[in-house]
Amino acid sequence: MRLTLYTRDDCHLCDQAMEVMAAARVPEYESVWIDGDAALEARYGVRVPVLRDEDSGTELGWPFDAAAVAAFLASPCRG
Repeated sequence: MRLTLYTRDDCHLCDQAMEVMAAARVPEYESVWIDGDAALEARYGVRVPVLRDEDSGTELGWPFDAAAVAAFLASPCRG
């Protein structure tokens, strides 16, 4: 499973999302800042933070909590 958390620089919601990821004990994910990347800014814009399963293409948009992240990771729709 390849997870990416799309964020912005100086984004307090993104900081909260990283705390939620830690609380959910997500073992490994990549943080990608969308700032300066026109394609990512067009795709995610004001929607960040967004957690994406790169293998299935499913996304979990903010707001989410540790329980929502756990449900997202356990969802059979992701695979």
